[in-house]
Amino acid sequence: MKTAFAALTVSALALLGACQQQPSDTSVMAGVEEAEAAKRDPVANMKASQDFIAAKKAEAGVQETASGLLYKVEKSGPETGAKPTAASTVRVHYEGTLPDGTVFDSSYARGEPAEFPVGGVIPGWTEVLQLMRPGDTWMVYLKPELAYGEQGAGADIPPNAALVFKVELIGVVG
Repeated sequence: MKTAFAALTVSALALLGACQQQPSDTSVMAGVEEAEAAKRDPVANMKASQDFIAAKKAEAGVQETASGLLYKVEKSGPETGAKPTAASTVRVHYEGTLPDGTVFDSSYARGEPAEFPVGGVIPGWTEVLQLMRPGDTWMVYLKPELAYGEQGAGADIPPNAALVFKVELIGVVG
């Protein structure tokens, strides 16, 4: 028993030491910094966003509005449900990602739907919510002009980034 405990202790200490080691290769760190800098390049991001949106347009089932907003209906709620207006407040579940799949926000992950005014969000959300009915779940693909544009948003959304959202309209509040 003592031998097994000693071996377990040595293994745990070795694992702990391995976890605490920092990368010593400066080329690895430089590569990470380069990748992060590239994400912040507005010209490169716009090109990548345009390519992404063009590819999504070609996918089966993807629909486009006059503004260039793209969406795909995954699930439809009852046709009798009232569509929100720009003055409505809605309750939604959503997940937002960059085109590479990086999640930057998710009400699903928080375990609680969000409520907000339709007219108080980015242009693509304001537009798409007014097309949906409670019970609908859509995939939404926003070009930068319908999202956060040239400025991006914080550290998570680079300038000129296309965005992808899974949007589930739970209901119109009030």
